[in-house]
Amino acid sequence: MRLNGKRAIVTGSNSGIGLGVAEELARAGAEVVINSFTDRDEDHALAAEMGRRHGVTVRYIAADMSKGAECRALIEKAGGCDILVNNAGIQFVSAIDTFPTDKWDAILAINLSSVFHTTAAALPGMRAKGWGRIVNIASAHGLTASPYKGAYVAAKHGVVGLTKTVGLETAGQGITCNAICPGYVLTPLVEAQIPEQMKVHGMDRETVIREVMLERQPSKTFATTEQIGGTTVWLCSAYAEQVTGTTISLDGGWTAL
Repeated sequence: MRLNGKRAIVTGSNSGIGLGVAEELARAGAEVVINSFTDRDEDHALAAEMGRRHGVTVRYIAADMSKGAECRALIEKAGGCDILVNNAGIQFVSAIDTFPTDKWDAILAINLSSVFHTTAAALPGMRAKGWGRIVNIASAHGLTASPYKGAYVAAKHGVVGLTKTVGLETAGQGITCNAICPGYVLTPLVEAQIPEQMKVHGMDRETVIREVMLERQPSKTFATTEQIGGTTVWLCSAYAEQVTGTTISLDGGWTAL
């Protein structure tokens, strides 16, 4: 599946899931814009190296996804896009009655409102071309809940609902909008948590992964950033032209329980 001639923007993509998705889009031949809120030499070097590796143009554009104006400016600075992957997200864990208001506001802004702003900015260009793909990286927590993750669960449920609405509003226009709902994904952030979990629970690596970290994931294996990226590429292909307004779970059976 080739995406030559298509421009993709991936938010929150200088590490983790977003970087993995950007990598697979570049591998498929798309021009890619990666993004985060920092503007460091290493961010631009990361983009340049990805471009060299895959023989495509890859740019880095800084934008703070907690600010609606910057979300919209990202689309403009990139020159519009054919493919929009809304991936930026943060997490904070606390009971509802002690959940800090600033954390709640930040999670809703970055995980949900940014999806609205980037999508609103990207749609006119997609409609003008008669083609577009919007892929929202939601979560298993967009379909189910866990205690102490109120803001994250609320935001991801919101992303799933917004995905359905955009799918309906763009049906028949050559544009699709879908959400990928991963379970636990092996990212550098998750990898860094494993030694601490081993210490806390007095378990070896494989046991702590299987019995603690992946307790709710029946496959007992992590999803990978490559799998999420590959699913994104498939959603952008002709094979998925009739897939819109829906969710695809990459959660090892979590939401089947």
